[in-house]
Amino acid sequence: MLTITFTVEDLARTRLAVSPLWEVVASVRLLKTPRAQHFHRRWARETTARIARERLELGLLFDLVDPASWYTPDFLTPSPAAPVPDLAADLGTLSRVAVEEVRADLDVVAYARTHPVGSLADAALPRRLPRARAAELPSDAVRSLYAEPEAGIEQLAEQVQAYWDVAIAPYWGRIRALLEGDLLYRARRLGQGGPAGLFEDLDSAVRWRQGALRIRHRRFHGVRELAGEGLLLTPSAFVWPTVYSTTIPPWQPSLTYPARGVAAIWDESVRRAPAGVVGVLGRSRAEVLVQLDVPRSTTELAGRVGLTAGGVSQHLGALRSAGLVTGHRVGRLVLYARTSVAEALLGAGEGG
Repeated sequence: MLTITFTVEDLARTRLAVSPLWEVVASVRLLKTPRAQHFHRRWARETTARIARERLELGLLFDLVDPASWYTPDFLTPSPAAPVPDLAADLGTLSRVAVEEVRADLDVVAYARTHPVGSLADAALPRRLPRARAAELPSDAVRSLYAEPEAGIEQLAEQVQAYWDVAIAPYWGRIRALLEGDLLYRARRLGQGGPAGLFEDLDSAVRWRQGALRIRHRRFHGVRELAGEGLLLTPSAFVWPTVYSTTIPPWQPSLTYPARGVAAIWDESVRRAPAGVVGVLGRSRAEVLVQLDVPRSTTELAGRVGLTAGGVSQHLGALRSAGLVTGHRVGRLVLYARTSVAEALLGAGEGG
């Protein structure tokens, strides 16, 4: 069990952000863990085929992401500066990671490979891997990264970009919409219920109790007392069925959790509106309302209901005037969400 304690300042500094680098790391981990691909089998099959067809050299990236270990080096996922950065911004942050931080994280990688269960106290100890113990690192590529971090980070960034182009970029519109929809949902939860509302339904392994966040980890435990740093919350399309935490100094404490709606991310089926709601709103507006089971953009709605973007905008305007839809800007997109009135209307229609 990992426990994170908060001061009032930490709660004020807690924020939400999307991290393209986290999607890279989590998806690589998923590719290497077939039993966890429940919602992503088609994506995993297509991505594996693309990587083989392109003959990509991804050895360093894949060696650093080890599903058998309780630790993935934190320098792979530096905190995003903006709520919805692009990959170029994340890679820019990665390229500026200090040499000492790269080596310190790889020290923990070596420690984790020889200690199946870890604690925050042990992982946070400063250490320098003796040359004689370099064999504890997972591969020659990782050992080269330890010896020459600057050159190794440059190589790693190239591999991340190559992987992104074949594994994430073809699906990024869909993935980003899911993640930004989760940001919107979490912001509403925070406004409605404070920290308890924000944290309680993140995941079954996460509980907010008496001013502390308790995270159930099978192989890692400890107490992390925040001291004004705040907590970064990062939704992910690929981390299900678990959550990942970053708590080892000097990195920004963070929690990466499954985005809401991930089970339907590859679902191409189109739900139909209840007949009673169609009778009240008309078919097109009713169909638009039904598709807002998660927040969506005008473009995504147009593709799902078979209308032009302009037509969808007109229907959204009417639904918004009726108090059934709200619009929220997240990054460069405006996402639309159903109101509680709309939920009640659809529920009554389905009941009828």
